[in-house]
Amino acid sequence: MNFKNYIKPIVFVIITSCLAQKQKPSDVNYTILIHGGAGDIKKKMLTNAQEEAYSQKLEEALKIGEKHLKNGGTAVETVERVIKVLEDSPLFNAGKGAVFNHLGYQEMDASIMNGKTLQCGAVAGVTNLKNPIQGARIVMDSTKHVFLYGKRGQEFCIQKGATYADSAYFYTDKRWGQYQKAVKKNLILLDHSVGKEKKAFKKMGTVGCVVLDAYGNLAAGTSTGGLVNKKHGRIGDSPIIGAGTYANNASCAVSCTGVGEYFIRGTIARDVAAKMEYGKLNLKKSSIKILQKLIQLKGRGGFIAVDKKGNYQMQFTTKGMFRGVANSNGLLEVKMYR
Repeated sequence: MNFKNYIKPIVFVIITSCLAQKQKPSDVNYTILIHGGAGDIKKKMLTNAQEEAYSQKLEEALKIGEKHLKNGGTAVETVERVIKVLEDSPLFNAGKGAVFNHLGYQEMDASIMNGKTLQCGAVAGVTNLKNPIQGARIVMDSTKHVFLYGKRGQEFCIQKGATYADSAYFYTDKRWGQYQKAVKKNLILLDHSVGKEKKAFKKMGTVGCVVLDAYGNLAAGTSTGGLVNKKHGRIGDSPIIGAGTYANNASCAVSCTGVGEYFIRGTIARDVAAKMEYGKLNLKKSSIKILQKLIQLKGRGGFIAVDKKGNYQMQFTTKGMFRGVANSNGLLEVKMYR
């Protein structure tokens, strides 16, 4: 009997089985964080019904992300899915709930980053993408570039499968009312006068998500409509890798929210990771250091972050930040106030 004919198939089966096991999460360990914007969010500013609406939507987004992670979904996939949920809600300043610019229409920005490969994608100034985060994912996966802007970038994303939405889709009475008040008062929400800026910065709704998946990989994404009554063509930090979004398996994944100019000047998202990579700080110490930097810049906003061990941080300089966290240890909570 020629045993070689039997040994080869057995060895093949064993090797194949081992490879298959490597490709599946051995233990479904995960951590997911979301934010829905930071600002002067105080309990007296929200009715019970509004508070409940925000809580329910944040919890819904977390549970959708959890379900995907438990089924073996990747960090990048989860970030996109979760942010789509928030973009589809008029509660937040992204997608459906995006604010109006100075000319009276929406210009939206988004970005996404894969911590395993450092691949990333971003779109800015898009007006008719139902889900800007979908456009950012398309840029990452379907081009050699990182950043596409405006009408041409939008057309490319739609050709590659991004969902088109007419401008009427993005209209909400709430956002139109905010815009009308800003125009009437000649209110420039981004002003170099700190006093004016603080007065204007009531509540922002940029959305973001950071994930550690069961494979040990990190990802981050951010999506926004920017500032109410912003100048036509203005781009904030949300689509800028290193400013509003960053992910690297060597350190952490970060998503920011707030007045973007300060996050750009301070490269806030990247600096959280850099303090870990070069300063050898843990996530908590790094986050506190960078929050202090943001305060010194007189920046308004905050960020969420997670590292490869599932440690997480939710830091902000404002009265509150819509935020939530869930992990494989059974934690699931959403918060709004400080």
